[in-house]
Amino acid sequence: MSYNEDTIRKMLPKAYRRKHVAHEVSVALSFFKSLVPVMDEYVYNDGTKKKLMCLTGTVPIVYSDKTYNIPICLWIEDNYPQTAPFCFVRPTRDMMILKGKYISNNGEILLPYLEEWRNECDLVSLLQVMVAMFGEFPPVCKLPPSELEQASCQLQFQREADILTELDGKLYLSLNRESESSFQQDETNC
Repeated sequence: MSYNEDTIRKMLPKAYRRKHVAHEVSVALSFFKSLVPVMDEYVYNDGTKKKLMCLTGTVPIVYSDKTYNIPICLWIEDNYPQTAPFCFVRPTRDMMILKGKYISNNGEILLPYLEEWRNECDLVSLLQVMVAMFGEFPPVCKLPPSELEQASCQLQFQREADILTELDGKLYLSLNRESESSFQQDETNC
């Protein structure tokens, strides 16, 4: 589906600065084509719920000369741009969050750009900062295979391994087969 400013404006409740938010979302979508705007229910820390505009999808990053798509969501409150969006990484089933300098345990994105948010800040700049920071400090990685699968596969195949991060004193590797196919859930032998 194509999302132009009019379509986005119609999605927004009247409490929003509809013209401003629709324009910013539309511009962000023109740069980040895999993001999609949706109205969804956001649950605050105190348990209250509110329908908010959410940009969800992936942003491309370059890490170790390879491009990866990082799943994110940006929640835009109705008082935007006075307040910064709530931003999270949303790992898929085969990913885990890497808590670090810019990512909390629950996947909340904690960039200085968000902490120093001013009315002049915008979604495209925020997304560009995310891409740059995630290229230096990836917020997610593939789940490590079990010890048994990892040992068995390492003996049987010579593979290229990318070290993604050190977590809890252990290095987690992203191991790919030469055929580029992924491991099957019930697979015990390579």
